[in-house]
Amino acid sequence: MEREMRGMNKIVIVSQKTRLQELIERFNTKEQAQFYIEHMGDSFDDYLDEDRCYAESLTYVRKKAEQYARVSVIDKSFLCNYIFGRDDLVVCVGRDGLVCNTMKYLEESNLVIGINPDPSRWEGVISPFSAEDSRWLFAIIFDGLREVTTKKITFAHAVTQNGQELYAANDIFVGPANHISAGYDILYRGKYERQSSSGVIISTGLGQSGWYKSVIAQLNGGAEFLHMNKPSYTAIGWSDQELSFAVREPYPSINSGVDIVMGKIKLGESLKLRSYMPENGVIFSDGMQEDAISFNSGTLVTITVAKKQGNLLVCS
Repeated sequence: MEREMRGMNKIVIVSQKTRLQELIERFNTKEQAQFYIEHMGDSFDDYLDEDRCYAESLTYVRKKAEQYARVSVIDKSFLCNYIFGRDDLVVCVGRDGLVCNTMKYLEESNLVIGINPDPSRWEGVISPFSAEDSRWLFAIIFDGLREVTTKKITFAHAVTQNGQELYAANDIFVGPANHISAGYDILYRGKYERQSSSGVIISTGLGQSGWYKSVIAQLNGGAEFLHMNKPSYTAIGWSDQELSFAVREPYPSINSGVDIVMGKIKLGESLKLRSYMPENGVIFSDGMQEDAISFNSGTLVTITVAKKQGNLLVCS
C-alpha cells in the first residue's frame, strides 16, 4: 500500500547551474576554468565551495523526496518547455529567483517549496527552508501530519494583440534588447504619451524586493543629491491584486514626453504599450530572456494583474 501511494505522488525538483558549472561549460574543463579565475586575480576556492554545497543540498533533497514520491529533476533552462502535472509538488533548490522563474509556469494547484542550498551565501527571502528541512516538510505534506501554511503570489500578465503571452512572478520588462533607447507609445488610465526610454519595468508585490527596488533606491538617491525629502513609497504585498510600473530613464524631447513615468495597475486596469522600434524590442519576465516575446514595430502589449496566482509554501 505504501509503495502504491508513493507511485501516485510526484515531486519535480528544479535545479540551476552553479557558477562553476557555467564556467566549465564556457572553458570546457575545470582546470581551464580555474586558470582563468586565478589569472584574473580571484580565488577559485569560493567557486568550489559553492558547487560542493549546492551538490550536497540537491542530493539530500532528492533522496528525501524519493522516500515519498516519484521524482524528476530538471534544470532551470528546461522550464519553458517542461509540462508539469496539475498535482505535482514542485521543489526549487537554488536562489530566490529560481522560485520566481518556476512558479509562473505552474497552475494554482501546484504547491511550490523554495529550498535555500546555502543559507550562508543566499538570503532566502522566498526560499526560507534549508535542505535539511525537506525531511520534515515532505513528511508533513505526504503523511498529513498537520496543515501547511501557504501564501498566494500575485502574477503579472502580458499579452500581445496576436495572442502571445507570458506571466511574471517578479517583473516584466518591456524595452530594448540592448542599450539603445526604446521607442513606444504608452496608454495608462486614459492618458496617452509617446516615449523614449531605457524600457519599462512592471513589478508584482513579490518583485518589490527585486529589480523594482533599484528604481526606488535611485529615486531616494536623487532626492538626497538634490537636497529634497526622500519620497514616501509603500511596497505592495505578495498577494495584493495590483502591480507597480516605472519607466527607466525617460527622455524628454520634441517627440517624447515624461508625464507617465510611475504608477499602479489595479485589478481590472491595464497598461498598454505599442512599439515603433524596427528591431531589438523585447518583452520578458523574471529575467528569462530566452523565453522573450518580440516587441518590434506595431506590437501592442497589454499588461494586467493575472487571473491565476502562485501557491508558495511559507514558514508558519
